[in-house]
Amino acid sequence: MSTTETKIYKAIVRWALFASLAVGLLARCASQAAPRGGPRDTLPPKVVAMTPAFGTTNFKDKRIYIEFDEYVQLKDQQKEFYTSPFMVKKPSVALRGRGIQIDLKEDLDSNRTYALNFGQSVADNNEGNPYTGLRYVFSTGDRIDSMLMSGYTVDAQRGDTVGNVFILFYEAASDSVAKYLTPEYDSVVYKLRPYSVGRSFPNGIFIAENLRPIDYRIYALEDNNGNQTYEPGADRIAFLDSTCNPLTQPGFEMWYDTTRRYMQADPQVQMRMFKEEAARRQTLTGSSRPLGNKVLLTFSSPHPQIEELSFEGIDSTAVVTEYMASKRDSMVLWFKADVDELPDTLKGRLIYRKHDSVGVLRPDTQQLRLAWRSAVKKDKKKDEDENAAPEPNPFQVKVAGGKSINPEKNIVFEFAYPLVRIDSASIRLEHIEGEDKAVPVDVTFRQDTLAIRKWTLRAPWVADEKYRLTIPAGAFENTSGQSNDTLRSEFTIESPDKFATLVLNVQGETPESEYIVQVVSPEGRLIKEQAHVRTGTTTLRYVDVGTVKIRIIRDDNRNGRWDTGSLLERRQPERVEFFVDDAGSEEIVTKENWELVFDVDMQRIFAPVTMEKMMEKIERDDLIRLREIAKKRAENAKNKGEHHHSSGMSGMSGMGGMGAIGGMMR
Repeated sequence: MSTTETKIYKAIVRWALFASLAVGLLARCASQAAPRGGPRDTLPPKVVAMTPAFGTTNFKDKRIYIEFDEYVQLKDQQKEFYTSPFMVKKPSVALRGRGIQIDLKEDLDSNRTYALNFGQSVADNNEGNPYTGLRYVFSTGDRIDSMLMSGYTVDAQRGDTVGNVFILFYEAASDSVAKYLTPEYDSVVYKLRPYSVGRSFPNGIFIAENLRPIDYRIYALEDNNGNQTYEPGADRIAFLDSTCNPLTQPGFEMWYDTTRRYMQADPQVQMRMFKEEAARRQTLTGSSRPLGNKVLLTFSSPHPQIEELSFEGIDSTAVVTEYMASKRDSMVLWFKADVDELPDTLKGRLIYRKHDSVGVLRPDTQQLRLAWRSAVKKDKKKDEDENAAPEPNPFQVKVAGGKSINPEKNIVFEFAYPLVRIDSASIRLEHIEGEDKAVPVDVTFRQDTLAIRKWTLRAPWVADEKYRLTIPAGAFENTSGQSNDTLRSEFTIESPDKFATLVLNVQGETPESEYIVQVVSPEGRLIKEQAHVRTGTTTLRYVDVGTVKIRIIRDDNRNGRWDTGSLLERRQPERVEFFVDDAGSEEIVTKENWELVFDVDMQRIFAPVTMEKMMEKIERDDLIRLREIAKKRAENAKNKGEHHHSSGMSGMSGMGGMGAIGGMMR
């Protein structure tokens, strides 16, 4: 579409909207009560007058009154009502007669178009039917800005819709924007108020109105705290890499969605929302001793620089350090000693680099005093009683698995305390080939590189075959000096015939390009993941039977995980897309013993986002949404026609789900 055609098309759309609003304003209908016994009122209130009039130019008033054809109420005003542009002092909105009165609390900028957006905050007084999309527009200059833009707000990692997001427009050519925006650093959102503001609907579509035909820098803000300011770590944010001018954007269609009851549009741009790590000053935020031989230290910022950490009377080699997350902002210290051997108060010293008042990291010394006293004291008399029942072994471990084992997941052990000794040679795994024949199998027992209390037992498993695992008493010893009792278990290796297999013939964008392929449920639950995927064949076995999707992350830095973006550094989050089959569907139906082969062209999947591509995605999501609605309605109708017999059933819960290996505690 040419620039001229775009101007004409948008002009028609704008006049159509204005005409529909004018009809609503001129329609002064008398308020009539519904006859007794009549149908329930489902219509929203109607605007009968606005003072000053809608679209007033050279506006100088401080008070606005909007009159309706019936009494109204205000609902969720703080969440629904906003101004464009944002005002430092929010206008007050109050009920007056059959209308609402708005009082402006600050002086307005000259030659500026303003809009008061009420969302769904205004509803009729009797039935609570909301007036969706009520707006009051005026200008302090001699004209009303009238350009439109549309777009779509989505979560950058999951691809889900993000609704009720503010869309912020900044004049790209202004000196202030140039001052706070460079190719390497962006603080515009922190320093400036936007020139104009829009908001996305619950389904992620937005239609920004009252724009000028100029270049804008566009951002999207999920304002979780309702303060109309961006807070890293709390709010999601998005930004476009280049400027956008409403006049030169492709034309788009708009329509009224009768199901959702608000306007819809073809999106011109896509805003990929991400949550970045909050830039916090580094400091020690907490120190505690939850167990006698366990100390927890937490820091305000990732990767603290620790220069010294010592405790009086305790050798540094007798302390095991565990980081609770990859950011290393929380750490657990495990002491290799019996609780009774440690003092009631641990005295220590921590020297780490802490931010000073001007944000410079400098060495800081923190004295630690960590008290702990056991709430349970040993009964010496009971200990001396030879006939007393022995106390249960305190050694604890959780083992993932059951009577059947997935050979790709192996057997994962999670210990309550870090291990200090392992007799891996004593672990015996046997392949049961008959009633009287068991063949020893070599095993490896390896610690997780990130979670030090997790260990995995691996072996050359054979599908559909039985195995016997024996771990003798004393094979494991933890930091508390506790050791395990004997474990014996028999289990079967799951057959791939009970699962589906996905074979992906991957064609990367370049020979060096790497991707992360994820198999997820329709709700987004991660089922399987394969990192470092390049051009070639990737086979995903043991895929759950049912409906799944293939989510693909373009791993730009090749670290095997999705990385979020940074507003200050103007770095976009790594792009995530879903594989779409030849039938145009994201959903893949899998069945037992099926092998599904797909050609995955990353060049096509990660092609530039166009309006057509966004609309295809939205239509696919709508079809799924409508199908789920129909399914729920059918289930409700079926349930209404059936009798529910619940007596005597509540106590019939089985003990399944905890197999011979899964759930082993001691």
